Amino acid sequence: MSVLSWVSVAVFLAAYTLIATEKVHRVAAALGGAGIMLLIHATGGEAAFFSPHTGVDWNVVFLLLGMMVIVGVLKETGVFEYLAIWAAKRARGRPFRLMVLLLLITASASALLDNVTTVLLVAPVTFLVCARLALPAAPFLIAEAMASNIGGAATLVGDPPNIIIASRGGLTFNDFLLHMAPMVVVLMVVFIGLCWVMFGRRFRHDPGRAAEIMALDEREAIRDRRLLWQSLAVLALVIAAFVLHPVLHYEPSVVALLGAGVLVAVTRVTTEQAIAEVEWPTLVFFAGLFVMVGALVETGVIGALSRAAVSATAGRPELTTMGLLGVSGALSAVVDNIPYVATMSPIVEQLVHAGGGRALWWALAFGADLGGNATAVGAAANVVVLGIAARNGTPISFWQFTKYGLVVTVVTVGLVAPYLWLRYLG
Repeated sequence: MSVLSWVSVAVFLAAYTLIATEKVHRVAAALGGAGIMLLIHATGGEAAFFSPHTGVDWNVVFLLLGMMVIVGVLKETGVFEYLAIWAAKRARGRPFRLMVLLLLITASASALLDNVTTVLLVAPVTFLVCARLALPAAPFLIAEAMASNIGGAATLVGDPPNIIIASRGGLTFNDFLLHMAPMVVVLMVVFIGLCWVMFGRRFRHDPGRAAEIMALDEREAIRDRRLLWQSLAVLALVIAAFVLHPVLHYEPSVVALLGAGVLVAVTRVTTEQAIAEVEWPTLVFFAGLFVMVGALVETGVIGALSRAAVSATAGRPELTTMGLLGVSGALSAVVDNIPYVATMSPIVEQLVHAGGGRALWWALAFGADLGGNATAVGAAANVVVLGIAARNGTPISFWQFTKYGLVVTVVTVGLVAPYLWLRYLG
């Protein structure tokens, strides 16, 4: 690699260290790192802001913005209070039952929506129900972010890297259902068991608060029924457009912005109320992170790492598949999995055509999707959850998330390895 490549790595590692140690605010670290990358010409304005492979992923940024506005309008209806009471009553006030219910909802919704949209909708419910039952919200939020990443792996639309892989590999929605979804179900069962070990044993059931919850009527939480039906109608259309992306060919960001615009235009909610839930620091953090990672792509760092890992096992389909799974999981833990997959997918395409087998596509998808659980910045859903937690007075540190995420990633990726071996390589 060139001198510029090494300097870019040093800048990225320095920024990442500041984010991990929280010596400075993560937004300042990301913007500072992005600024230095531009200053040293590791990337340029054209590549940083307009390139689909090495620039800010505006689809992600505007998807988040649109969905945050929709959530802001929904919050005015009281529907999150309704769902919080409903979930607590179904769990009969028992903390771990409640966690399991929320995790199943999160994973299922993430398979149909993208995982970021799902956590935007589930997080407000989590805060409300935890407040009702006097439970710490952080374990629930951490588990939900991970469940969204696992559930999103099941379908073509569940996680952005899957869309890139499908486009490059000529894979369909049904291909993902057939090859990814069965293992995702197994992973969710294992993940719920891990959550019991990591969180569930420390929860304490409060019979008094549970009785109070059971006495509530969730229907009384709805403050504006007309606004609720308007909001749900728009949200249903947005979800339908997400699911029909392969047919309609509208980017999720366009759908989210259109939905947000219609909702603000046709309802009595003010603009100030609608944008009150927008997590501006989170959006700016993503922009800085995208520029830094894009610089690593521009200078050839990510491509060199990927090719070196794959070439080490060249000619051995079994080793190539296992190596790709492991490398994808490791790299997706520290860099956003979208530019990683965009960089890696052409290499995988060549390997598939050279006789490596389609199992390589599933190794790339599983590694990138599940590797995002390893650290607080490994996946978009994780970053959004941390932003929401901080905004609501329950900050989750980088290491508080990562100490659980590493365990979950090692276990889930470890289980995928024999699945790929037995189903495609045995």
